[in-house]
Amino acid sequence: MDLFSPAAFGDLQLSNRVVMAPLTRVRSGDAGVPGDLVAEHYRQRAGVGLIVTEGTYPVQEGKAFLGQPGIVTDEQVAAWARVAEGVHERGGTIVMQVMHGGRVSHPDVTGTPRIVGPSAVAIEGETRTPSGKQPYPVPHELTEDEIRQVVADFVAASRRAVDAGLDGVELHGANGYLLHEFLAPSSNRRTDGWGGSPVARARLAVEVATAVAAEIGAGRVGIRISPEHDIQDVLEQDADDVRATYDALLDGLAPLGLAYLSVLHADPRGELVQHLHRRFDGAFVVNTGFGTVTTRDEARAIVTDGVGDAVAVGRPVIANPDLVDRWERDLPENEPDASTFYGPGAEGYTDYPTVDAA
Repeated sequence: MDLFSPAAFGDLQLSNRVVMAPLTRVRSGDAGVPGDLVAEHYRQRAGVGLIVTEGTYPVQEGKAFLGQPGIVTDEQVAAWARVAEGVHERGGTIVMQVMHGGRVSHPDVTGTPRIVGPSAVAIEGETRTPSGKQPYPVPHELTEDEIRQVVADFVAASRRAVDAGLDGVELHGANGYLLHEFLAPSSNRRTDGWGGSPVARARLAVEVATAVAAEIGAGRVGIRISPEHDIQDVLEQDADDVRATYDALLDGLAPLGLAYLSVLHADPRGELVQHLHRRFDGAFVVNTGFGTVTTRDEARAIVTDGVGDAVAVGRPVIANPDLVDRWERDLPENEPDASTFYGPGAEGYTDYPTVDAA
């Protein structure tokens, strides 16, 4: 198995095993509509084996950032259809990361009266709003009926994504957002059927995955997790609890036959990640996390050594729309400019040259 060999992850056909990680770029305006600039950005990067879009909110209450795209309105669906068409014209495969921000937001960002979470526990710190940085508010603790509505919102968003022409969805269960908030005891203080034990904390993610798989087919569904990432006040620092929680999650996912599991962790060769690899019966994608840039040699070794079936990479794909071509030919890479990662325009987004253009 080689990084540049094709693969089938469920119903998803990959021309190689380089995955474009979901990358927040906040270029979809106040209405959450990915325009021509966004479509061009993804079209340029269709040479990777699988594009995972930036996190896309399934309901207005789940919007986490200014400039984040949604999959709620007809206008958003039509815009995503243009994105998918451009990627497919270049032979690429693209899935939408469906992301409910949970408590990682503010009513001035969502335009709704509240933000929500598993428990009424706020994140320490501030978030960016239209009027500047403001403290994170205390979230509304979801009721049982509201939790069921969250499941329905994920299902409806996934259906809209597939109807727009995307090849599938990736459920965002990582990085401190809603599904991850339910998984961790630091943010989930519930004592009902969705909290109080590892199995109960894993329940929502399992229910969402089960319902989405039933709606669009399990072979079109992946899920992303980030155990021990300790981000946005979702803290997972008890190794035994982490193992029990993610074992419960994977046991709940096992009957579904999902397309893939994507794991973000600083140590992909470590005992925890490889334990999850052995436990998950399906394609396994690894991402080394935010702290380090994945190199060509590291990516090749991960696949060759069987650490994962594919490698999700971020910054190298930002700066190199033709990254797979460069890696396959062992050519120099453009350096990413972090000062342009977030912003409204083409600079640092669609203006990185390909090696042939350079």
